[in-house]
Amino acid sequence: MSDDKPTPTAEATGANAMWGGRFASGPDAIMEAINASIGFDKRLAAQDVAGSRAHAAMLAAQGIITDEDRDQIDAGLLTVLSEIDAGTFRFSTALEDIHMNVENRLRELIGPAAGRLHTARSRNDQVALDFRMWVRDQADAAVTGLTALIEALLGQAEAGADLPMPGFTHLQTAQPVTWGHHMMAYVEMFARDRSRFADARARMNECPLGAAALAGTGFPLDRHMTAKALGFDRPTANSLDTVADRDFALEFLAAASITGTHLSRFAEELVIWSSAQFRFVRLSDRFSTGSSIMPQKRNPDAAELVRAKVGRITGAFVGLSTVMKGLAMAYSKDMQEDKEQAFDAADSLMLALAAMEGMVRDMLPQAQNLRAAAASGFSTATDLADWLVREAGLPFRDAHHVVGALVKLAEDTHRDLPDLSLVEMQAVNPAITADVFNVLTVEASVASRTSYGGTAPANVRAQAAAWRERLAAEKTA
Repeated sequence: MSDDKPTPTAEATGANAMWGGRFASGPDAIMEAINASIGFDKRLAAQDVAGSRAHAAMLAAQGIITDEDRDQIDAGLLTVLSEIDAGTFRFSTALEDIHMNVENRLRELIGPAAGRLHTARSRNDQVALDFRMWVRDQADAAVTGLTALIEALLGQAEAGADLPMPGFTHLQTAQPVTWGHHMMAYVEMFARDRSRFADARARMNECPLGAAALAGTGFPLDRHMTAKALGFDRPTANSLDTVADRDFALEFLAAASITGTHLSRFAEELVIWSSAQFRFVRLSDRFSTGSSIMPQKRNPDAAELVRAKVGRITGAFVGLSTVMKGLAMAYSKDMQEDKEQAFDAADSLMLALAAMEGMVRDMLPQAQNLRAAAASGFSTATDLADWLVREAGLPFRDAHHVVGALVKLAEDTHRDLPDLSLVEMQAVNPAITADVFNVLTVEASVASRTSYGGTAPANVRAQAAAWRERLAAEKTA
C-alpha cells in the first residue's frame, strides 16, 4: 500500500465524525453496544437543549461566537427539541449519546454554525450539567409528591382525631392511641423525607457548565451567566470535582431510599390492617384487586407493590455507590452507569408516592373494629400503673408489680382489666378506689396523653392545624 494513499473519510470507514481524526475506523458492534448510552440518556434531551441554549447565549455575550451564530444555534436547538417532543427525531446508536445526537441533528439543520456550539465545552461538563438538572427536577417532584401525601394524611388525622385504635410495639398491643395520632406519625416521617430532598436540592444547585473536560478553559467564559440562566445559585468552584462529582445523584438516591423504606413500612401496615384477621381499614376498589380463582378475595396489590419498590430504589443507591467507590479523579467512562438506575429509582419513587397518596385518600378506617382492638390486650395497664403513682402514691416499680398481678388475675379468669371488681383489685392493693375505673377506658386513656407529642385528640388537632398552616404558608411564599 502506498504511503501517500489518501486517508479514508469518516463516512467511508464508519468512524464517528465527532471523535475527529484520531481514529481511522469506527467501533465494532460490541464496542458500539457497550459504549452507547442513547438508549437511556435520550431522557435528558430537554436538559441538554436548555444547557446548550444557555451556553450559546453566553458565548455570544462574551464575543466568543457571533450573534448570528447564536441565533441560528438557538433556533436549531428549538427545532431539535420540537422533533424529540413530537417523536419524529431519529436517535442513532452510532452517535453514542444525547449530546452527539442533538449536535449532529443541529449540524444538519444549520450547517457549520453548529460546530461552534461546543466551543469551551466538553461532554464531561455537559453530561454533568444535564444529569444534575434532571436530578434537581426529580428532587422537586419528590417534594411535590410527598406534600400531596402529607395533605392526604392530614385529612385522615383530622377525621380520626378521636378514633381509638391499638398502639403496638413488637406488633403486640401496647397502649391505646388514636387513628389521627397514627396518621400524624407518618406526617412527621414523610416530612423528614421532604426536608432531605430539599436539602439535597440546595446542595446540588451549582452549575457544572464551564468546567470543560476537567481543567476549565482558556476562553473568557461567564459561568455566572449560564448558572443564572439555568436556575442555579452559582457555578461549581473546582473543575476537577465538577466532572468527577455524582454526589448529587447519590444524595437523591439516598433520600429516595429512606422515603421508600417509609413507604414500605406504611404499605406493610395497610396490608396487615386490610386483612380479614385485622379488618382495621378498607382500601378502595381503585387500589385493590380480586383473585382469578377465589371470588371472595380482595387483595391489597397496590400496597404490596409499594412495599416492594424500595428494593429497586435502594438497589439503585447501592449500585451507584459501587460504581463510584473506586474512581480516581476526574471523569471515567464508568460514570455512564449513573443514569439508568437513577431513572428507574425516580420512576419507582414517584409511582409509589402517587399510589400511597391515592390509597390514603380513599381508605376507610373501620371504627368499631379499631376501638374493640384498642380495648383488648390489657391496653390500659399502663394507665392503671400511672393512676397508682398519682393517686395512691406508689413508686412506679411497685405500681408496675401491682398491675402485673391484676393483669394475671384478669388473664386467668378470661377477663379484661375494667371487668375486675373493686373488691378484687383491693385484694391486691387496698389503696385502689372506685376512681380507678375512670382511667380504664380507651377514651380516657388517649385523652390523658396530653404531653407534647402525645396521642390526646386535642394534640392531634393542634398538630394537624399547625401543618396545614405551614403548608399554606409555603404555597404563598
